[in-house]
Amino acid sequence: MADPPGCCRPCATCLLCLYSCQWITTKKEKRKGLRTTKCDCSWFLFLFCVFLFTLVWLYFAIIILNDFHNFNEFIFKQKKLWLDWSLVLLIATAVLITYSAVLLVLALCLQLCGQPLKLHWLHKTLLIVTALVVAAAFTGLGIKWAEEWRSARISLQATGPFLHIGIVGGMTLLAWPLASFIYRTRNTALKVFLLLVYCTVMIALYLAPLGITSPCIMEENQLPPKPALVGHRGAPMLAPENTLMSLQKAVDCDVQVFETDVMVSADGVPFLMHDEELTRTTNVQAVFPERAALNSTAFNWTDLQQLDAGSWFLERRPFPTVQSLSAGDRYQAAKQRIPSLEQALEAAKQSNISIMFDLRPENHSDYQSFVNATLEVILQSGIPLQQVLWLPDGFREQVKQQAPGVQQVYGRKRLQNEKEPLLHVNLPYQDMSSEEIRQYRQDNISVNLYVVNQPWLFSVLWCSGVSSVTTNACQVLKEMKHPIWLLPSSTYLMIWIVVDCSSFLAILWAFLLLKRCSQRRRAAESETDVLLTKINSLMQE
Repeated sequence: MADPPGCCRPCATCLLCLYSCQWITTKKEKRKGLRTTKCDCSWFLFLFCVFLFTLVWLYFAIIILNDFHNFNEFIFKQKKLWLDWSLVLLIATAVLITYSAVLLVLALCLQLCGQPLKLHWLHKTLLIVTALVVAAAFTGLGIKWAEEWRSARISLQATGPFLHIGIVGGMTLLAWPLASFIYRTRNTALKVFLLLVYCTVMIALYLAPLGITSPCIMEENQLPPKPALVGHRGAPMLAPENTLMSLQKAVDCDVQVFETDVMVSADGVPFLMHDEELTRTTNVQAVFPERAALNSTAFNWTDLQQLDAGSWFLERRPFPTVQSLSAGDRYQAAKQRIPSLEQALEAAKQSNISIMFDLRPENHSDYQSFVNATLEVILQSGIPLQQVLWLPDGFREQVKQQAPGVQQVYGRKRLQNEKEPLLHVNLPYQDMSSEEIRQYRQDNISVNLYVVNQPWLFSVLWCSGVSSVTTNACQVLKEMKHPIWLLPSSTYLMIWIVVDCSSFLAILWAFLLLKRCSQRRRAAESETDVLLTKINSLMQE
């Protein structure tokens, strides 16, 4: 069988070497009479599935980057080891997707060149390992981080239209090796089966936009106002979290609310701290090594003031942005101490921003005394009470009576038989749909969603009409003047029609062109057979 046009013998030999790990010339291959068997086709199908499987995992890996800092904190609490595991995730995923993609490209090129798909056993082993690793990653995600499945569904509102275009383009390119295989094989049943599967998939893809919805498919004049920014523990990408420097950096990012966490010391002083232990964000292991594992509330205020709450930020670099800090910011970060709630309220009052906080730990036996101590500091601080947003559910009625001006923020959705209307809710971004956000907005309920770091997610929530978002990346979201994309429905309809029509024409052209090449090749082979027959006849005479 002659090589197809454009497929030189050295190229075919090189492809065979890489795919089959054997340096076999085309002539030797023909003499051995090797063909692509059903087993080889099964391995090619497995390769294709592994590639798609790994590609889906790559998509998930990119999506979960929004929440990966939570994973880093979880690992630190379990193993006392700090590492930016997102780099490990992305590097490992990139290696797996690159390997499977290169193998798939080699297989498609071999098919176009009319060469057998004899996958080497080493590649088979590595493909099985790849599939097992990705399956384990998905299993772990489902068990330990199930909310990320909801994050993936939300992400489709941002990527759906573009994923549709990419998948249609990829399936269109697949028409070339498919047509080449169909015109080469003599198995009619296999031809019909492949064509039916391919046509079914393409029809489904052409009609997929009927099921694609996104809040960002709207007219420009329908776009809601940009959501306000709430600094999650301040500006933790620019300064040590829950410090006065972090609060000031958040103010510089134009945040309207400083979100923090409050604990109460053993001698009754409320202070800012998120973790129940001090090991992650202070040098407590160096100053009080025998007490490092104790709850933060077991330390008195004098002890807490001795701790360095900033050097860890420079040493562990919880975010890549730490590397780009100026010398002045590094010096200031190294000097940070644990601030009291009184200091934070004074800074918020001077900066004219609101402060929202959780009071931890809610299961503590002295929690009511924590509430009393916190309320006392708030009332004595002189900050306007409407600038204080109260999150804790414990003893909320007492707080309403003693400080009626404090804004009550609820960590739940409204109930059907609500005694008094909710004015503010604070929820994970996975817990509210775009339709619910719009309904709450119509009912004048302020919705704050957390934690939103990636521009794609901020864009979806912006288009949905959310009131505010809690973020680690206030310096990034501050610069966004517009959602990443916004398409009128008429424009999206036009793109849909153009993409589908272009794809259909490209597929038709691929099948017609390869059919002509196949007919020419068969005619040449027929002429060669006739000539060989005549030569044999003459030699016999």
